[in-house]
Formats: sequence, structure tokens, C-alpha cells
Amino acid sequence: MFDAAFAGFLLSLSLIVAIGSQNAFVLRQGLRGQFVLPLVLTCAASDAILITAGVAGFGALVLAAPWLVTVTKWGGACFLFVYGVMNFRSAYRGGGALEASADHAPSLTKALLTCLLLTWANPHVYLDTVVLLGGLSASYTPAWAFAAGASVGSFVFFISLGFGASLLRPVFEAPTAWRILDALIGVTMWVIALSLILSDTSVG
Repeated sequence: MFDAAFAGFLLSLSLIVAIGSQNAFVLRQGLRGQFVLPLVLTCAASDAILITAGVAGFGALVLAAPWLVTVTKWGGACFLFVYGVMNFRSAYRGGGALEASADHAPSLTKALLTCLLLTWANPHVYLDTVVLLGGLSASYTPAWAFAAGASVGSFVFFISLGFGASLLRPVFEAPTAWRILDALIGVTMWVIALSLILSDTSVG
């Protein structure tokens, strides 16, 4: 159970930490110190809902078609490998510095609506949570422990991102910091892809 939860935790962190519009918005709000708690809870709760839906739905499919586990295993490993390559490319090219915006502070309602839009209207969110995490959960037993670990990983990341932003502002205004982060994400993706390939995914 611990192995499944830890795998979900690590994989969730690896996917969510990738630089994107949602994370950029949370980071900017964290740098401003505005509505941090409501925003991080919204992001984490959204991820938990999507992860749970993915795990529950894919688990039902696996019972009817066990061969889907093997397909997802190799498909997920390939996806993680390509995702790692993309992060290594970003690290090589650089240019990912993120500066705090000087725009006027939005209201809480506007900030939450923006956060929800960046989360639920982003097709990559469904790929990462429902498809990838939901599919890979079949490779771990019990699947609910994998889902719980993945949800905790999301919560830990957004809490750290939102409330730790003020401490990291001088660092993440530099392009070099983003290049290092991209490289670390790439390494993590490849390590998880390798562990997935080497894991026993037999059903029954």
C-alpha cells in the first residue's frame, strides 16, 4: 500500500510541477500574497476530483479488459519519456523566467474563476489526471492508495508553490532557475518511466 501511495505521490508531483498556465497563475498570486489559500485549495481539490474519477473509471475497465493494463503501462512509459525529453529541451533552450505581474489585484471571485478556468479548460489537466494517472493506477495495488498519494502530492505542491513563492521570488526571476527545474523534472520523468517498465503489472 505504501509503495502504491508513494508512486502516486511522486508521479503526481512530477506532472503537476511542470511549468504551465495554472502554476504560473498560482505562483504570481503567491508572489503577490493574494488569496493564496483559496487558490491552492481549489487547485488541489480539482486535481483530487479528476484523479479519483480517473482511477475509478479505469479500474472498472481493467476488470472487463485486463489487457488495458499492459497497454497503459507502455503507453504511460512512452508518454513520460517524451515528457522528459520536452523538459530537457526546455532546460537546454532556457528563456523560462517568470516575473511577478504588476497588474491590479483581482477580486477573490475573479481570481477563483480564473483559477478554475485555467484548471478545467486545460486539456492537459485531463491527460495528466484522468488518463495518465487513472491509467497508471492499475499498475499499483491498491489503486485507491495510488489515488490518495497522487491527491496528497497535488496538495503538497500547490501549498508549497503558493505559500513558498515569496521566498523564491529572487530565485525564479532568473532563467537559470527554470532551466534547472526543467532538468530535474526530466530526470524524474525518466526514472518513473523506467520503474513502470520494470514493474509487474499482471492482473489476477
